[in-house]
Amino acid sequence: MENNHQDLKKGLLPRHVQFIALAGMIGTGIFKGSSDTLSIAGPSVIVAYLIGGLLLFIIMAALGEMALAFPNMNVQHLVNKAFGFQVSFLVGWLYWINWIIVTVVELLAAGSFLQFWFPTIPLWLLSLLCAVVIVGINSFQVKYYGELEFWFAGIKIIALVAFIFLGCFLLFGLIPSTIQDPFSNYTAHGGFFPHGLGGTFSAFLVVMFSYGGAELIGVAVTETKDAERVLPKIIKGAVWRVIIFYIFPILIICGMMPWDKVGGADSPFVQVFTSTGLPGAAHIMNFVLLTAVLSAANSGIYATSRTLFSMAQSGVAPKGLAKLSTKGIPLTGIMITSVCIIAGVYLAYLTPSQVISYLMTIPGFTVMIIWISICAAQLKLRPHYKNQPAFKVKWFPFTTIFAIISLSVIFIGFLLNPNNVIGSTVCILTIGILIILSFVNRKTGANEITI
Repeated sequence: MENNHQDLKKGLLPRHVQFIALAGMIGTGIFKGSSDTLSIAGPSVIVAYLIGGLLLFIIMAALGEMALAFPNMNVQHLVNKAFGFQVSFLVGWLYWINWIIVTVVELLAAGSFLQFWFPTIPLWLLSLLCAVVIVGINSFQVKYYGELEFWFAGIKIIALVAFIFLGCFLLFGLIPSTIQDPFSNYTAHGGFFPHGLGGTFSAFLVVMFSYGGAELIGVAVTETKDAERVLPKIIKGAVWRVIIFYIFPILIICGMMPWDKVGGADSPFVQVFTSTGLPGAAHIMNFVLLTAVLSAANSGIYATSRTLFSMAQSGVAPKGLAKLSTKGIPLTGIMITSVCIIAGVYLAYLTPSQVISYLMTIPGFTVMIIWISICAAQLKLRPHYKNQPAFKVKWFPFTTIFAIISLSVIFIGFLLNPNNVIGSTVCILTIGILIILSFVNRKTGANEITI
């Protein structure tokens, strides 16, 4: 790849990157999606989150290792270097589509949460206003995006910590409540595995979607100051925090109420806070949920615009998308993403809610494909490191191979699951179209990264 291309400005501080990773992983997956996983697997969903957390650590460690071995290269660059144009084309555009879908749904969710306070204002208008604000933030220097994400993530983390402490006080009877014998909820109502191991396995799609966003570190690394020093600490800290912030809340929810009583209409967190009788609990949790989805939408616009920029650098996307504004941001990519988001918000408003729920299965599939590609890239690139990084995956190649096999089994299992037929069909068709386009675009000439 030529060296005369523009580089993104390194405006992200270590605390920004650490919270970007946390914000990408702590979102609607835990605040809203936990009701879905509980209905699928019951209390045994904790096992799925633990196994998913182990896979998450391997993926992030592999990504961090490659980022140190090949400075200033993000996920899409690394895949291009390992496997060339076709795979890079596929992974890059899949990642972009993934975040477009996620961002649209998050903005619709933000509008629905605002309707809690403004019930007379239509959903499409509130969602559009949220989109304008988030796009505006991303149109300034990257440090402003990082700062906003830092505070968004901070609100979510504070809410989760408060929930964990409050839940523990209630479970152990330190705060009076109407809950009787809470620990029996873990084994009653069908047992710890009410739907068997099959139910636990079925929860993995939502779990993978919930943990999706960890790879944002691989997108943000090219804009991070002193990445070589801070990246290993960020990876280790982020993984353990996310596992804690998922496992503990799920344990508390399962103890506070029977898993089969957790409804899908409201967040389980809202249901638990409401059951405490605390004044204003619903308003507090609605505010937290609002910041959670805005945070995810904020990360989505960041991820999509940077993915377009890196794809343009390697010839996977039009070269015009590799241009930066005077503030050092890929403004063209942000505008294209914004048009897609506005169209998505409008179309989603016109379509039934069932269509959106079907579309939400797609990010789970794409996250697994991207994670497999990260592991496969590390497996291929490790022997070719010119400088050995200080941070490396332990027990290589066995840990990487274990992650690839595990993710592949989960992916194939969901493709064959009749309950996921719509999401599976859309995913397969999208991959097929992208494969064809990769060969068509290959003939026009593209840059393969050889540095």
